[in-house]
Amino acid sequence: MALPIHQGGSFSSSTHRSDHDVFLSFRGEDTRNGFTGYLYSALCDNGFKTFIDDNLQRGEQISEELLKAIKSSRISIIIFSQNYAFSSWCLDELVEILNCKQNGQLVLPIFYKVNPSEVRKQEGNFEAALAEQENKFKNNIEKVQRWRAALNEAASLSGWHYENGNPEHKFIEHIMGHMYTKLSGKQLFVAKYPVGVNSRAMAIESLLDIKVNDVRMVGILGLGGIGKTTIAKAVYNGIAEHFEGSCFLESVREQSGTNDGIIKLQKKLLSSISRGKHLEVESVAHGTNMIRERLQSKRVLLILDDVDKSNQIENLFGNFDCFVSRSRVLITTRDAHVLSTLGKDCTIYEVKELDKQEALELFTRYAFQGNKLEEDYFELANQVLQYAKGLPLALTIIGSDFYGGLEDTEKDIFLDIACFFKGWNKDNVVNLLDACDLYSTVGIPNLVNKCLVTIGHNGILGMHDLVQQMGREIVRQESPKILNKRSRLWCYEDVLKVLSGSKGSDKIQGILWHSPNPITVQLQAKAFKKVENLKFLIVRNVLVSKELKYLPNELKLLEWDQYPFSLPSNFCPQGLVDLKMSHSRIRLERLFKQGLAFKNLKSINLCMCSSIRILPDLYAPNLEKLDISNCQNLIEVNEAIGSLDKLKYWNLKGCEKLQILPSNFRLKSLEHIYLQNCVSLKTLPDLCAPNLIELNMFGCENLIEVHEGFGSLDKLVNWELYGCKKLQILPNTLRLKSLKSLGLVFISRCKFTNLRRLAITKSKCDGNLIESHILMKPDFFPSLGGLFLNETNIVTIPRSIIRFTTLRFLSIISCKNLREIPRLPQSIRTVIAANCTSLDLPSSCSLLNQFQELFMDPPSSHRDVGHFILPRIEIPKWFKLKHQSVGNSSVSFRVSREFPKLIVYFAIRSVEVRQYIECSVVSANGFSTGVTFGSLPMEGEHLWIYTPYILKWKWDESNPSEQNDVTITVEIKDDTSSCNPIIPSSDDRKITWLGVHVDCICCGCRSSSVSDDIDHHSFPSDVGPQMDTNLLMVHPGLGSSDVLDDLGPSSRAWICDNTELQPLPAVFSTSNGSDLDHGVLNSGGVSGLLIEPNSGLAGSYLGFEGYESTFPGEVHNLDSSSIANPFARSGYLDSNASIDGCSPLVLDDIEHHSLPSDVLPVDTTNGSELGLGRQDSGFSDGFDLGSSSVAHAFDNNNSDFNLFPPSKKARTS
Repeated sequence: MALPIHQGGSFSSSTHRSDHDVFLSFRGEDTRNGFTGYLYSALCDNGFKTFIDDNLQRGEQISEELLKAIKSSRISIIIFSQNYAFSSWCLDELVEILNCKQNGQLVLPIFYKVNPSEVRKQEGNFEAALAEQENKFKNNIEKVQRWRAALNEAASLSGWHYENGNPEHKFIEHIMGHMYTKLSGKQLFVAKYPVGVNSRAMAIESLLDIKVNDVRMVGILGLGGIGKTTIAKAVYNGIAEHFEGSCFLESVREQSGTNDGIIKLQKKLLSSISRGKHLEVESVAHGTNMIRERLQSKRVLLILDDVDKSNQIENLFGNFDCFVSRSRVLITTRDAHVLSTLGKDCTIYEVKELDKQEALELFTRYAFQGNKLEEDYFELANQVLQYAKGLPLALTIIGSDFYGGLEDTEKDIFLDIACFFKGWNKDNVVNLLDACDLYSTVGIPNLVNKCLVTIGHNGILGMHDLVQQMGREIVRQESPKILNKRSRLWCYEDVLKVLSGSKGSDKIQGILWHSPNPITVQLQAKAFKKVENLKFLIVRNVLVSKELKYLPNELKLLEWDQYPFSLPSNFCPQGLVDLKMSHSRIRLERLFKQGLAFKNLKSINLCMCSSIRILPDLYAPNLEKLDISNCQNLIEVNEAIGSLDKLKYWNLKGCEKLQILPSNFRLKSLEHIYLQNCVSLKTLPDLCAPNLIELNMFGCENLIEVHEGFGSLDKLVNWELYGCKKLQILPNTLRLKSLKSLGLVFISRCKFTNLRRLAITKSKCDGNLIESHILMKPDFFPSLGGLFLNETNIVTIPRSIIRFTTLRFLSIISCKNLREIPRLPQSIRTVIAANCTSLDLPSSCSLLNQFQELFMDPPSSHRDVGHFILPRIEIPKWFKLKHQSVGNSSVSFRVSREFPKLIVYFAIRSVEVRQYIECSVVSANGFSTGVTFGSLPMEGEHLWIYTPYILKWKWDESNPSEQNDVTITVEIKDDTSSCNPIIPSSDDRKITWLGVHVDCICCGCRSSSVSDDIDHHSFPSDVGPQMDTNLLMVHPGLGSSDVLDDLGPSSRAWICDNTELQPLPAVFSTSNGSDLDHGVLNSGGVSGLLIEPNSGLAGSYLGFEGYESTFPGEVHNLDSSSIANPFARSGYLDSNASIDGCSPLVLDDIEHHSLPSDVLPVDTTNGSELGLGRQDSGFSDGFDLGSSSVAHAFDNNNSDFNLFPPSKKARTS
């Protein structure tokens, strides 16, 4: 495991811009293709933007590009290896990294197979390396001294030491847990001058008291503009890293006005507490349930900013009973009533105004840039303080504007944002305002500097609601009583009055007409005739009953969703920048007329316009975004569209009738193109798009050919080709060095260095394509972490899968033809094999064995949790399932003060689509944790295996005693948020069996991984097909005198595909190597198999696991219900052979099955033609295979089916 060297400090809250989360410094020849490569993949998989110098040209001097990468990273990780100091490049990197450390960058060293003291004291390899460097740089010895000092300093920092022999994946997972704590919570910008913030934030942190073992809520109450949000951000920055998940939800009140807004808030909350994962939310109720489920499994910090109604809280997570201990909730509001509804559980902190000294300091910092206030300004400053009354927002705005007011263009920009564009993307607004000659590229930053506007995440324009009210009041004061003399209208009723009476004027420059609910109004055909200077028209939720005959040609923005008519024939807005008319009946040929150029047009959104059949020439040379998705009648795209060399985004998703694309493309700026479900498209020509990042062709089921040019898209990151059933022609060579996500029917002749997720689902192609083109080429996927083969026709997973050394997740759901799974790589953590109805028994048992090997130790993090789903099979009793429940959904046991390793096994008959499975661990002393599994397609009973991650600190906080009662419960629950809830119809859906492997203290002794018991745990007899409760497995040729003990009254025969056949006769060698005795196996008179020479049986064997004794002499008669159970399949050369009416067992490829390495074909010398015996055992006989028998050599490399439990061997003498 990872060994911390020192205890270090926390990450600095520096606010400088970071292009990367992590910079990796390493010696390439030591670790690039091993440890560093795996660490890089793990960082990227966890969503951390990581710089690695794969493509930089090396030289004597460190490059400018590398210097920039170091400076623009939040954390630098230095991987010290044996030859690190032999590289002057690495040493220069180290010096620069430590320079950046002085500016707040966090530096973390990893000592990979080197002792930290060797680095710090420059001993061993580092001594030799520095001696070599001194000789090389004898004319610049100061440089070497700087390197020595840097090595000493770096080796004294907190980091990790990897020692040879430990599992690297566990070491990396330990590092990931630490990195997530340092990087997951992005630091929030608090304020340019946070005067008075820290003292108030500390008071709130004291109320939250994160060390106390309970759930706490604090409400921040105060006037608008008093600094509630600013203080909450400071609190967030100070304590967020101490939680497993954290989220700061801004503007809750503003975004909760519609269901879409609430769902947007829910998605942000889910993403924040789920490590950045994107989760689909179908409805508000569905989102609330999802949030509650996730809040029950981790300790979170949640801040809800600007809440004014209690139902806004309820829409997010219902009530507060879903939070786990030591979670904290902070709510900011102006309304004391909101906090009073939360009851005694909520502590209220009321924010007080700044005192006179604080107010003067804040005003002086903004007005005089922190310089001393001159005596001449004392009186004026006092007037300002009296006016502002201690409100930070007022002091900030007045102080920012003290040396001069806004320019006229900046005033217009400010008013346009206040009236129309708050919450819009800055770049889109800049395009609109610059088309109005407002120079917003300069104006918006000036407004930011004056604290009138903010630019938030993803470039979204923000504005405090008090400032917005101030801006709108300025417009209202232009003409308090006469609406048509105002420059901007945004109130629904005001707009209706002006337009319904045709009372517009040329003073009106912008209209926002937004109805809370859909409404149809009656307007005159020329209602817009008098607003001829109108620049912005935004209409939402308003329909008109009559076709308009006039729209202003000066429009820069036209947004009118569901406009039910065509645009006026005389409408020609050549200055148009943004056209948004989704769901409308627009006729493009009337708008885009030949000879009229739309040079300012940057964005078009015409999705779901059924009236569009041909996309004409748009005469828009500067178009950057084109969305014509789901235009279900679109057939053809004009040739001229292929020449839009400024186009960056093109969405054609769902254009089901689209057949004709331009024959020639020159889309040199294109970055994203979406062609999902363009089912009529047969060929995709070369786009000539060298900057393409994303290409989505999901569901293009008639697509046959992809142009050769796509193989050279070296910037392509995501390429989706799921459901392209007829795809035949791909590029001969794929040089896709940036590709990270690929969904493809089959691939060949390519290497995907950075690909971490490969999905080949619902493929109807020959399974051999997958087996030979993908799984036989692990070197093509050095970073692959997740492999999805759902619903494919794959039959056998090749043994080469073990060489996918970074693979953690394997999903093979509904692979109905899959029969064999070999040993998987040691990195594997999740295997979902639900509905693999043909999977043979040895493969399932091999997976069980490997699961037990991989999870000998409890998981050290969430990433280390094991999760396997298999068609139901028996559990060997050496798994020690002391606590089981048949037909019930819970088991209980008792553990000591230290919570031991825990593995949960349960069998499920079926789960519906809108159901989920919940597994919880609860102790009597108040500890609880759990996990929720989504539903899967399942035919028949399945076995689920799960290793819960028990947080040690959480268990310790429950104050465990020497004896602690613990209950495991597994339940199937309905998703109550669905609009069509499930109505339970029968008893078919239930947990049929539940067992746990745990070192308990209630059974008299500690369990171990190995038992003398050789039988298996059985499922209940009344659930589905019954399995053998005393299943034995023995190698052939274990002795010359054998006995098969009575297997007990519940034993029955089963073969690999879980299909019940007639009892299979057992096969054993007799004492003299002659013909086998006829052992009676049941009262029905089925006889044992008599093997004669030339009978056709070759290589037949039965495997019995864990049987240690030699057999004393005979085949006992079994009782009336007992039948020997063939665990590994028997093979026949003659496929037509049958025994007493029993169908022969045909093994298509016996070489896929292996025996342990010490079981080999050996010659026998006592009359038998050939025996399968244990080497050097001294046995004189084995199975008589007949004169035509051929020996089968077993490949030891495929010995994934461990016939003996760990540390347990069968005797050989």
